[in-house]
Amino acid sequence: MDLPKLDIKAEILSNTEVGPNVYEMKVTGEALARQAMPGQFVHVRIPAGMLLLRRPFGVANVDDKGTLTIYYRVMGKGTSAMTSLRSGETLNFLGPLGQGFSLHAKRPLIVGGGMGLAPLLYLAKQLHGAADVLMGGRNASELFWERLFRPYARDIFLTSDDGSRGEKGFVTNLLPRLLSQESYDCIYTCGPEIMMRGIAKIASDHDIPCQASLEKRMACGLGACLSCVCDTTKKERKKICKDGPVFWAQEVFAAD
Repeated sequence: MDLPKLDIKAEILSNTEVGPNVYEMKVTGEALARQAMPGQFVHVRIPAGMLLLRRPFGVANVDDKGTLTIYYRVMGKGTSAMTSLRSGETLNFLGPLGQGFSLHAKRPLIVGGGMGLAPLLYLAKQLHGAADVLMGGRNASELFWERLFRPYARDIFLTSDDGSRGEKGFVTNLLPRLLSQESYDCIYTCGPEIMMRGIAKIASDHDIPCQASLEKRMACGLGACLSCVCDTTKKERKKICKDGPVFWAQEVFAAD
């Protein structure tokens, strides 16, 4: 059963740049943090007068004090406006929303790229150090995520498009080798769709269960507006905000 969604005014504790145009925002929200599961998201109302629609952000971390963390990349008017917010100001948060990751795995592998790594951070924490992490970026500066994952990961593998950090290439280049070396029982992924499709195909080829967190613009976040509908492999229509954002890969990515 879904828990009631909370609509709260959260106080900003910090809002700092942690990577190239990527910001970390920490807010108070004890009740929301207590309910949030890895893979779920919150819908944030940008300050009045700036934008009409809320913006979705994956829950990246919560702590015992009720602090909730999100990460965002400056992409447009909404995220640009968010950079001007300071500690002590408030934002309206709706959540936690959506379906999260299954935490059944004993020997999991987390694979992510870009801002898709944000919701995977809380997953790594909740897996209590059991997960290896494979992450990719265009260059070394985009792999600042390594230090954020380090406290929660068993081992971390890096790839970069230009070879400036880790192995040159994409995560899909390195993934088959890792799967041949370790007996992973589940792969969790979030990031660009083309990356996740490749990961889903490799996971299927190795007969390893895979969960993928889809990213799409969401207007209401509650499954009412149908702006985030996707087609499944069974030709069903699913709402990413309510039925997802986490799906078993075979539900949304064809194996061929």
